[in-house]
Amino acid sequence: MPTAPKKSKTSIKILLGLVIILILLSIGLAALHETPWKIPPEAKARKNPLPSSDANLAAAKPVYNEYCANCHGDTGKGDGSDAMMYDPGPSNLTERMHMNSLTDGEIFYQITQGRKPMPSFRKKLPEDQRWQLVILVRSFAAPATPPASPAKLPEPPAKK
Repeated sequence: MPTAPKKSKTSIKILLGLVIILILLSIGLAALHETPWKIPPEAKARKNPLPSSDANLAAAKPVYNEYCANCHGDTGKGDGSDAMMYDPGPSNLTERMHMNSLTDGEIFYQITQGRKPMPSFRKKLPEDQRWQLVILVRSFAAPATPPASPAKLPEPPAKK
């Protein structure tokens, strides 16, 4: 008769071990779960003080290449050389619907504050460079400009 309590204790230990494993897995998955950005209303309302210009785009490109392209990719598709290391992966900055739903202030806040795995650039980049990055990031989702239509050549005069 002494064998019945041993089986019961073993079963309880196994069950307890499984419960602990499930709890740890739940905590791990919750930590990896992507949560939406919590951006204060005053940050959302901020306007970019810099004009969208070729000069600002040109100034932002080397900064983007140095700090952002490894994850977000050269063209902002989220396909940079380091992108596969992260879950969730880097944002695809070319998704027009998503990018058009964000204000300049929201993009600036995300660049400034960061969120794991993306670092904060508050201390790495001056404010003007972060605003220039907002302009560049917006350009990734801008519709491609259609090629200029070829100029019509004048038709030769009709012969009589």
